[in-house]
Amino acid sequence: MRMSLKEEFNKIKEDFFHISKQLYDHPELGDEEYESMELLVNYLRSHDFEVETGLVDRPTSFRAEFKGEKDGPTIAFLAEYDALPGIGHGCGHNLIATMAIGAGVVLSKQLKDIGGKVIVLGTPAEETNGAKVPMSEQGTFDDIDVAMMVHPAGESEESGATLAMDAIQFAYTGKAAHAAAAPENGINALDAVIQLFNGINALREHVPDDIRMHGVISEGGQAANIVPERAVAQFYFRAEKREDLDEVLKKVTNIADGAALMTGATVEMSNYEISYDNMITNQALSDAFTKNLKSISPRPVKPAAKPGGSADMGNVSQVVPAIHPYVGMNDANLNFHTTAFADQTITDDGREAITSAVLSLAQTGYDVIKNKDLFQAIKEGFSKK
Repeated sequence: MRMSLKEEFNKIKEDFFHISKQLYDHPELGDEEYESMELLVNYLRSHDFEVETGLVDRPTSFRAEFKGEKDGPTIAFLAEYDALPGIGHGCGHNLIATMAIGAGVVLSKQLKDIGGKVIVLGTPAEETNGAKVPMSEQGTFDDIDVAMMVHPAGESEESGATLAMDAIQFAYTGKAAHAAAAPENGINALDAVIQLFNGINALREHVPDDIRMHGVISEGGQAANIVPERAVAQFYFRAEKREDLDEVLKKVTNIADGAALMTGATVEMSNYEISYDNMITNQALSDAFTKNLKSISPRPVKPAAKPGGSADMGNVSQVVPAIHPYVGMNDANLNFHTTAFADQTITDDGREAITSAVLSLAQTGYDVIKNKDLFQAIKEGFSKK
C-alpha cells in the first residue's frame, strides 16, 4: 500500500510545490492569513473535503474533513501558514501548511478501502496568538484520535518536548515630578521595574535548570528630568512542565508586588500573549512516524533535542495524542526566523522536505487506521501521560 500512497502523491506533487511557492510569495501575518487560507481550503475542496472556516472566533482558521465509507480512527494533520514581519516565511510555515494538506489529500484517497476519517486543521497565528490554544480548550479535538504536524528544519529530528510558556507584562504606575526641582514629590515607576529585574535575577539561583526567564523594559519614562510615572517590563517565563512554571510564577508575583511596595508604585500584571503548555510527544505515534520517515527520506533523523522553545502544539498534546517532528532541508547551519530559512523552503531541498513529510505523515495515518495494535498503544501511552 505504500506504493499506492506514493503513486497518489506523484500524481499531484506539483500542486504541493506550487502551493508552497504561492505562500512564500504572499506571506501574511498571524490572524491576517486570508489569501493563504483561501488557497488551502479551495484546494481541499477540489479534492472533495468538506470545509468549515472561522473556528473558535478566528476568521482565518478552518477544518477540512474527508470521511471514509467505514468507521475508523480520525487522523488530523495541522497546518500553520502565518509569516513573520519583515522576513516572510522564515519559520517555514509555507511548508508546514503544504505538508498538512498534502498528507490529508494523499491519505484521503485510501479511505474508501480502509475507512476512518481525515481532518486538516488550519491553525492561524502560531507565532503570536496561537489558535491551537483555544481550539484545545473549546473542543476542536474532541472527535480526533491523533494529531500530527511536521516542521521544517535544517536537519530531521524526532518529535520531542517544548517548553510551557507564559508571557507576562508588569505595568508599574508611579507619580510624575520634576526630577531636579521636586524629586521628593515623585514616585519612580522605573525604579520599580529595576527592582523587578533585580528580584528575578536573584531568583535564578533558586529555580530548576530548565526554567527560562527573559525580559525587556518596553517603557521606561519620557525624559531624564521627569520622574517616570509609568514603566513597563515584558517577560517570557518557560519551563519543561506547566506545574513547575506555575510555581515559579507564584514567586515572580511576590517579587513584582515587593518591587511596588519598595518604591511606592502600583503594579498591574497581565498576559500580553497567549500562554502555551509543554509538548508531550506520544511515543508510539512518534516511533511509527520516525520509522516511516527513515524509510522514505534519504537523510538521517536525529533524536529529539532538549527543548528550547515553545509552541501551541503543546496545548494540543495535552488533549489528544500528538507529535511535532522536524524534517530537514539539508543544511545544518540554517537558523529559524531568517530570510535564509525562508529562501531554503523553495529550493530542491525544500521540495524534498515536502515529499518526505507528506509521504511519512500519510503513511503514519494509514498505519494508525489499519494497525489496531498501534492504535491501542497510542491510546495507552496518552492515558499514562
